[in-house]
Amino acid sequence: MSYFILVFSGIFIGLIVAIPIGPVNLLCIRRTLAFGPLNGLMAGLGAALGDSVFATVIGFGLTAVREWIEHHSTPIQLGGGALLIIFGLYTYIADPLHGRTVERKELGEPGRASLGRTFASTFALTITNPATLFGFTALFASVGGIAATAGSGRFDATFIVAGVISGSTLWWFTLTTFVGLFHARIDAAIMKIINRVSGIAVALFGLLVLGHVALRSFF
Repeated sequence: MSYFILVFSGIFIGLIVAIPIGPVNLLCIRRTLAFGPLNGLMAGLGAALGDSVFATVIGFGLTAVREWIEHHSTPIQLGGGALLIIFGLYTYIADPLHGRTVERKELGEPGRASLGRTFASTFALTITNPATLFGFTALFASVGGIAATAGSGRFDATFIVAGVISGSTLWWFTLTTFVGLFHARIDAAIMKIINRVSGIAVALFGLLVLGHVALRSFF
């Protein structure tokens, strides 16, 4: 019964971290509409892997790794903010239906290289956001006393981390499945609007990150 509680708590944490609308959610939605549910899901799985890395650091008490990330949070955030701006600009100027003619095979399926790039891009965005690490720290400490439980043994922490991965993956699967229902109805004109709106939004997220780092450095 205790292991069930650990897994359920991990799923809850994974959902809390994944659900809030942010740059990864926007990119996932955009890729689902442009290239189909599979491509969008791969974007989500990249983020889920990034979440699992942070969950592992906290769940297994990897103090040295956590302190290294905290100590280098400024350059990591600068890199993450720059990546967001680059992704935002790329999304804004992208050919609305480019993925449907270039990134798909004759049967309409995304190529492996395209899926790999999609997976890697969202993983990079997630792992360069130290705020996620701090969020996991707070959640592990507050949801059902998980921090104390995880500290009692690696076996217990394994169930928590597995739950986090499951919860995050569940959200990305649900999101891409729902958004994928509209994939076939999207034409070039609509995709152009989606590209520009999501591109501006993602770039703004990047500017906010860089602005936050700048303010913290001066004050």
